[in-house]
Amino acid sequence: MTTKKAKKTEVKAKDQPVVTTYKGFDSNLACRGFQYEVGKEYKHDGPVKACNSGFHACEYPLHVLRYYRGNSRFAIVEQSGELSRHDDDSKIASSKIKVKAEINLAGLIKAAIEYTTSRAKVVPGCTTDEKNGSVAASGNYGAATASGDSGAATASGDYGAATASGNYGAATASGDSGAAMASGYSGAATASGNSGAATASGYSGAAMASGYSGAATASGDYGAATASGDSGAAMASGYSGAAMASGYYGAATASGRNGKARGKEGCALFLVERDYEYAIVAVWAGIAGRDGIKPDTWYTLKNGVPKEVA
Repeated sequence: MTTKKAKKTEVKAKDQPVVTTYKGFDSNLACRGFQYEVGKEYKHDGPVKACNSGFHACEYPLHVLRYYRGNSRFAIVEQSGELSRHDDDSKIASSKIKVKAEINLAGLIKAAIEYTTSRAKVVPGCTTDEKNGSVAASGNYGAATASGDSGAATASGDYGAATASGNYGAATASGDSGAAMASGYSGAATASGNSGAATASGYSGAAMASGYSGAATASGDYGAATASGDSGAAMASGYSGAAMASGYYGAATASGRNGKARGKEGCALFLVERDYEYAIVAVWAGIAGRDGIKPDTWYTLKNGVPKEVA
């Protein structure tokens, strides 16, 4: 996010503070009329002020979804020079920016979880490996872990992290920017706060993000990912995975074999078709409610064409 007045000039590296952040672009890797390229570095000539002028990106990955939705692209960037921070979220304006590498939605979600878990601290008494064990961390940046089968871990403070690694485990992060992870068989992960991230990586796992700009990913076979809050993102990458975006301006991606996606009217849908060896044979992107694509209807990709499924 930058102004059109910014000049596209190469910048030599110097000894100065560098902040790693995440930036959103349109489908052409442009932002507000300014064209970027991966690997290039740019300098803004003029004042730098968050939400007003300079190059903009977000330190917390999922905050990017507040500004870029639907058919967007994302990248890891480095900001330096003069910096200006936003009061309401992790947006930073800078006089210099370098586009390091492009990442997809799954990479953005992974980065958000790493951001939160790396800052969270295990709360005494909030770790259990017993079957049917239950633990809860209520303070900001608290971490709760349940590793036994059917365990439950809850983190209710902002930037809290909840992990359930045993079979049938449940992880819930209810504070803003929380991270919930369920890695065992049939695990469930829920992030209900704004900009939360929920990941279910085990077989038949379920991940749900219900807050504004939340993101959910289900990477195991038969997994289900749901983003019900506005500007949310859901991604299912495992075999027969299902991704649903039910909030306004959401995005649902089904990239696994026999995957399916659905979305509320106006939500973006992304479908991938794979052969029996899981090689990609076709991809498709569309918007629910347009070009014959019905809202609140499941679609899968067959012979390169989206087809309705149950």
